[in-house]
Amino acid sequence: MAVSDIVKEHIDENGDVYYTMCTHDIQVKATNSSGLAPVISYWINEKEITDDIRKLRFSPRLPSSYIQDYDEFQTMLYTKEQKAINDLYEQHSIKPKNMTTPKQILWSFFVMLLVMLPLLFVIWWVK
Repeated sequence: MAVSDIVKEHIDENGDVYYTMCTHDIQVKATNSSGLAPVISYWINEKEITDDIRKLRFSPRLPSSYIQDYDEFQTMLYTKEQKAINDLYEQHSIKPKNMTTPKQILWSFFVMLLVMLPLLFVIWWVK
């Protein structure tokens, strides 16, 4: 029996009730909307389960006390959240992609020099 979209209730042969996560196949999407912090949403197939995740995380009763595989689920979710945030930042970054590390360092130095060029020109002009 499903208690929610993400938690399932089981009854063992002794009649004891225990809970497990329905699935670990959750997609995490990070978007940026006019603020500094990204907005993270959780999806199973095409259904959004962000509210269910929030209810579970912020419930007064500690989820790991009654859901057997909650710690593994939380670890998996944290990894997916970090990947989604990193992908979002990479998408908005001006850092060149598909370059080796030395080329990326040279690129960063070139961009910094290009940004400072007007300042260097003004300092040279004033002297």
